[in-house]
Amino acid sequence: MEHRATARRPYPSRVRPAAALLVLLALLTACGSGNSGAAGVPTQAGKPDAGVTGVRSPSTEPGGTLRLVSGPVDSLDPQRSYVSGMWNLMRLYTRTLVTYAAEPGHTDELVPDLATDLGTSPDGGRTWTFTLRDGVRFETGAPITSRDVKYGIERSFASDVIVGGPTYVVDLLDDPADQYAGPYQDETDGRLGLASVATPDDRTIVFTLTTATPDFPFVMALPSSSPVPSDADTGAGYGSDPVSSGPYAITSVDPEAGIVLDRNPQWDPATDDVRSALPDRVVLHPGLSGVARDQALLAGSADADLSGTGVQPATTSRMADTGIAGRIDDVTTGAVRLLALPTTVAPMDNVDCRAAVAAVVDRAAVQDVLGGAGSAVRSSQLWPRALTGAPQDPDVAPDLDAARAALTRCGKPDGFSTVLAVADAPSIVKVARSIADDLAQVGIQAEVRPLDPTTYYAADVGKPANVTGQGYGIVLATWTADFPTAASFLVPLVDGRSVRDVGNTNYARLADPAVDAAVDAARAAPDPPAASEAWRQVLTAVSATSAYVPLAENRVQLLAGQRLRNGVVMQPYGGYDVATAGVS
Repeated sequence: MEHRATARRPYPSRVRPAAALLVLLALLTACGSGNSGAAGVPTQAGKPDAGVTGVRSPSTEPGGTLRLVSGPVDSLDPQRSYVSGMWNLMRLYTRTLVTYAAEPGHTDELVPDLATDLGTSPDGGRTWTFTLRDGVRFETGAPITSRDVKYGIERSFASDVIVGGPTYVVDLLDDPADQYAGPYQDETDGRLGLASVATPDDRTIVFTLTTATPDFPFVMALPSSSPVPSDADTGAGYGSDPVSSGPYAITSVDPEAGIVLDRNPQWDPATDDVRSALPDRVVLHPGLSGVARDQALLAGSADADLSGTGVQPATTSRMADTGIAGRIDDVTTGAVRLLALPTTVAPMDNVDCRAAVAAVVDRAAVQDVLGGAGSAVRSSQLWPRALTGAPQDPDVAPDLDAARAALTRCGKPDGFSTVLAVADAPSIVKVARSIADDLAQVGIQAEVRPLDPTTYYAADVGKPANVTGQGYGIVLATWTADFPTAASFLVPLVDGRSVRDVGNTNYARLADPAVDAAVDAARAAPDPPAASEAWRQVLTAVSATSAYVPLAENRVQLLAGQRLRNGVVMQPYGGYDVATAGVS
């Protein structure tokens, strides 16, 4: 299980029943080529990893239907979705002030979208100003104004109505002394909207943040920061018919036919430097299992999988087929598996006891349990491989002598007992048992305690009081940042001021003055090179606490559909970029 900064909300009404799934698979296969896909569907020649740093099957030919598959959809409402695959889909019907580039090898970089630039800040990130382009319109023909952008952002403040999406704007724009309740309560409270966002004219929007945040443009790239016309907002039901600002509009949501998007005639390509919008129609079939998605891709009845999970183990036996091997893109995802050692649980309140755990872990064994080098990359740094400025990873091996010496220093020369909390999924429990075996070599007896995966992050390890009360001395977690920046990855894990009573992501409950001071210095860095070095200093300070033990970073193998053109791997979303994808 992977965890981001806010828990993801299930959307049961979009989940396809098992019987319907079987019918769908039959229909998908039939509409592909009438067979397994070996004939009738023109298979694109390619090379492994062609879409990672380049373009898989380049083409400028418009037309056709792009057929997508995915797991369950949490919401089609841009302010309520917290699934990266859906954020990818939303590039087709939502635009934001800035967005991720579609250029191969640079998809983790921002480019202007609705705005004319990446925003300007005269004071180190406390105040941000954006200017909207001319000629941008909703599917209704109405011009998109700064007030529409503001209103879309205000929706995230209505926590009683708009639930499930990111809350960065709430944290960065709300006044703790006079909290804003969202646009649905404006009239009853006599308010005129969110005071920290000013719209002096139709094309200008100014944000005044509670704290300087150089990463703020990444917040503006989230679909939750997309414009919404207030007169079309239906509150909790807005996801049933969201108003498009992109090249496509949702025209049908059907349990059997899937989610259909057709061209938005009001979209002007002259105002959009990112989206090529080649297909005439896009159809998403959600709610499919991983194996079912693989089968659809192999059969030629689907062009891309939005889920970002890659091919399933049951499918890997077919990877030896040269035709299939050429359609694979190997991606390191940024999802880092780690051990958190809560500093509020004895004996993990002692840095030397934590150091003993860190010294004994065998990352090579963890990698083997996770499926080998093809499924995981060993990591001993809290820093994803694709993140700019990464320090060299020493890939340390277990050191039993160092572990025993640390145990002596912490007053536990014969070891100690603790509880290792883990989400109850077979592969994850297997990793936990491997780690418990490592610890037993130096006398540390770790009881592996599997917990309900549906409540693991929200209720079990996301509540510090529960972690302390249950005596969880070790927490096995997977952490993924919402943005490809060091701040987004590190701060929720290590900043002592980020600890929350509910929804806590600082799983080690690390509150170290040296770490917090390093975070402040990194945030105040005057330029990108200085910031990169400052965040590496944060990492050094965190490493000295032994509060986290990085284990491995997930890898996936993306399988391109037989008809897919312009296959560019979108690193932040872990799949092929639908904004530029085409079909044969």
